[in-house]
Amino acid sequence: MSVPTISIAVAAAADLSWTIDPGPILMILILGGLYAPRWWRVRRTNGPTAAPIWRLLSMLLGLLCLALALLSPIDALAQQSFSFHMAQHMLLLDLVPIFCILALNKILLRPATRRLQSLERALGPLMHPWVAVVLYIVAMWAWHVPAAYNAALGNVTVHVLEHVCFLSVGFLYWWQLLSPIRSRFRGGAMGPLVYMVSTKIGVGLLGIVLTFAPNPLYSYYEVREAIFGLTAGTDQQIGGELMALEQTIVMGIALVYLLFRAIDQSEREQLRREALEDRAEREAL
Repeated sequence: MSVPTISIAVAAAADLSWTIDPGPILMILILGGLYAPRWWRVRRTNGPTAAPIWRLLSMLLGLLCLALALLSPIDALAQQSFSFHMAQHMLLLDLVPIFCILALNKILLRPATRRLQSLERALGPLMHPWVAVVLYIVAMWAWHVPAAYNAALGNVTVHVLEHVCFLSVGFLYWWQLLSPIRSRFRGGAMGPLVYMVSTKIGVGLLGIVLTFAPNPLYSYYEVREAIFGLTAGTDQQIGGELMALEQTIVMGIALVYLLFRAIDQSEREQLRREALEDRAEREAL
């Protein structure tokens, strides 16, 4: 029986510097500056139920994840390590959008609700959930093509474009699943499950390719000294496994959340129907 081995390379110094980038800093300040006053006004006017503490914490977590991805040492380490670059992608694609969208509800969104609904109507079929699924999978595969991946690491403009793409696709994807505004496109009770399983399969295949590739796919890392003593091949394997693990955990938690939300909405609809029936009976007497 063969025993799996991990190749060890001469370790280079890990770059633990923070990135001072005005773009992400400005984005965090704008999002926080718009959300916090709105949350406070709604809580003061409509009570804690309309603007609970957990929604504020969710927004703070979303902004923290954005800072971790683009300002913390993760950004610098992504230039040295595939697995850290993968962690950065997962933050931008999944955790930032999830926490920011969960921070919203109908009341908090009320000033922009009609504009968002008008935008959805204007975009038509492009706002269908399946479009978001396809874009999510295509974005992951396209940016992990070796030529595109190496270009992003070697060119600041391309790297910024990659980050904008991941953030945009992530928000579009998770908005379809977690949005507090009811969409024109109904997927039925099984819709979220089908969407997420399809995404898991599409992205999971990429994870398999990255994990079991016989040779490193990205020349950018091969010509640089390894950090933490990992070769480019082992680092790539860890990154592929990280992708699979993160997808499994995030999608599983999201499914449980959506299940409980669907049950809660069903109970509220039932109570609303019963109240309307009772009122109709009283008016008929």
